[in-house]
Amino acid sequence: MQHYLDHAATTPLRPEAREAWLEASAIVGNASSTHGAGQDARRLLEESRERAGAVLGSDPIEVVFTSGGTESINLALQGLWQARPAGTDAVVMPDAEHHATMDTVEALVGAGAVLRAVPVYRTAAIDVGAFAAQLPGSALATALVANNESGTINDAAVLASSAADARVPLHLDAVSALGHVPLSFRALRGDAADAVGLVAMSVAGHKIGAPVGVGALVTSRTARLAAILRGGAQQRGLRAGTQDVAGAAAFAVALELAEAERERENARLSEMRDRMVDGILARVPAAEVLGDRVKRLPGNAHILFPGAVGESLLFLLDMAGIATSTGSACQAGVAEPSHVVMAMGRSEQDARSVLRFSLGRTSTDADVDAVLSSIADAYSRASGSGSAARS
Repeated sequence: MQHYLDHAATTPLRPEAREAWLEASAIVGNASSTHGAGQDARRLLEESRERAGAVLGSDPIEVVFTSGGTESINLALQGLWQARPAGTDAVVMPDAEHHATMDTVEALVGAGAVLRAVPVYRTAAIDVGAFAAQLPGSALATALVANNESGTINDAAVLASSAADARVPLHLDAVSALGHVPLSFRALRGDAADAVGLVAMSVAGHKIGAPVGVGALVTSRTARLAAILRGGAQQRGLRAGTQDVAGAAAFAVALELAEAERERENARLSEMRDRMVDGILARVPAAEVLGDRVKRLPGNAHILFPGAVGESLLFLLDMAGIATSTGSACQAGVAEPSHVVMAMGRSEQDARSVLRFSLGRTSTDADVDAVLSSIADAYSRASGSGSAARS
């Protein structure tokens, strides 16, 4: 039996979202066509945009459908950079962001941007004072609502307020937070009425049970944002190309369901996670929970296993039928130490010795029991490989 504890990477497709996708796929027309079939597609597309906007706390026109979180982040950061006022070259970015953000900002630096880095605390929470101090005169700023590895939830309202006060456009990466943290673009934006403060927020469908390949960038009407895909005037000209009506319909359904069950599921997952964490610490006393123990995503358990190689521990658990994650980036087939853990002030060895267990809608007590029955033996064996790696 497979015990899936990697919902932070992707979560199973919801049956309701699958049905919405299949039903919408029967509509033949292109939503940009003017004939009746095209207008039928357009009608469903705009209804889906309205439903998404209602959940995300935005006007429908502010919802730009994309292929997912990475595209949304690229559209926000590259678009804001290309449309920046003359003489503003700095980009404000905390140290523990997702690679979709880090790699995009690195490309902007190659194009002339100046990075203004912001430290994070030992919990991976963004230092909001340092964030505010870096804002004046910057072209744009970006920040995670919730850290995708540690699960720590940042104070998005304070970050948005600081950006508005400094008159700097802000992008919030809400991909990991979606479905778990209350998100209202309108509320986070506050009273700002022009192209400053929170102007863009990224979300992805596969984190909440929509199909892989659909997401959105919520972007304000007044945002100065350049398109990175050209070839049409779709979606305010910000994202050219034939629009994915079926994906939008499935995404809207998944959003509504995730929001309807959010409080109930958060309570269930938090209780299940706490039982798992307590059980792991009882069986592996050397283990340590990383991230904020209170302000964290309900299904997230980010745990350091000193002396073990995370990849070995992951493999041993996988052999026991348990799917989890090291939380580290793997580029070109080479496992790297977690930049998030290192940004938290930990050693490179610690950054290679972490696992992220993430629970979701389909998680059960049996999944937790499987981890607890396997973790002590897996750690014992992985610790041996860790000793070998250090020698």
